[in-house]
Amino acid sequence: MGRSQTEGARGFSRAKTPLAGRIAVVAGATRGAGRGIARALGEAGATVYCTGRSVRGNLSPYGRPETIDETAEMIAAAGGAAIAVRVDHTVESEVEALFARIDREHKQLDVLVNCIAGEDPMARMYGSFWKTDLTNSDTILRRSLVSHIITCKHAAPLMIGKRRGLIVEVTEGDFLSAGGNPLTQTVKLALKGLVLNMAAELKPHRVAAIAIVPGFLRSEAMLERFGVTEANWRDAGKKDRNFLESESPLFVGRAVAALAADRRVLARSGQLCSSWELAREYKFTDEDGRRPDWGAHDIDFSRHPPAFVQRYRDSAEIQITWLAAVSKRTKRFLKQLP
Repeated sequence: MGRSQTEGARGFSRAKTPLAGRIAVVAGATRGAGRGIARALGEAGATVYCTGRSVRGNLSPYGRPETIDETAEMIAAAGGAAIAVRVDHTVESEVEALFARIDREHKQLDVLVNCIAGEDPMARMYGSFWKTDLTNSDTILRRSLVSHIITCKHAAPLMIGKRRGLIVEVTEGDFLSAGGNPLTQTVKLALKGLVLNMAAELKPHRVAAIAIVPGFLRSEAMLERFGVTEANWRDAGKKDRNFLESESPLFVGRAVAALAADRRVLARSGQLCSSWELAREYKFTDEDGRRPDWGAHDIDFSRHPPAFVQRYRDSAEIQITWLAAVSKRTKRFLKQLP
């Protein structure tokens, strides 16, 4: 079990630490959006439990070098409080033990962010459903979806008992669908549905559940793919001009921190949010002072085959029809309720 912790939030002014005294768990804090969210919550003053499978001397099967120890140390170096705990979120007993520990040590849990298996290599296959390799389908679904449900199951009682809290599911695509293959598409859609269902169940207990998506994320893997670093990432714009509107993982992290600090967050429960829309509302910026806005960006699709673009168009048109029909039926059902 890795551990890195500092007391208090040295280095941050009280005005900039709206989450001081709060306890947060970021499940999947090893890299990418999870690491950025953990950093931002620590920056805002929360004590952050950084969980995942990769610790020094015992990396996950992903073959990546990042660890939760590094994430906790980044938070501590900036003056925040962080605790690295190795947890395999597909193993219910390990998840249960994590929240039992938090209950013993703090008697509270204020924020849970699920960013588990967002970059699982086995889920990166891209193609039509009739060509999908289903060899590892059970493992993919357990890592990317069931793990989220397990974690929410054991976190929620701590929040319900205090009648406050926020659960955040990190997903992909600020509408119904997401790219990939049927397995990844199912997972991304299911996480949005999970939030929708949890929000209704948690509402009487004043606990919020929200889904969030980042824009073009400059994760460690994405930087490597473009052959750049965070220091010279703009050079990748020569290969793909869309990358010039990309965001660091800290940006979506600051979006989550802003939600956690909002006393009216319950009014947003069940919704699907994006980093860029929340930045417009809460006025936060990325680490470099920019405010990337993927929603306002004129996406360059020139690098995609015409058939691929047409599939996007067909999907969007079908979704509009689907949403209109579901909205009409839901309104009718609402009127029938006593």
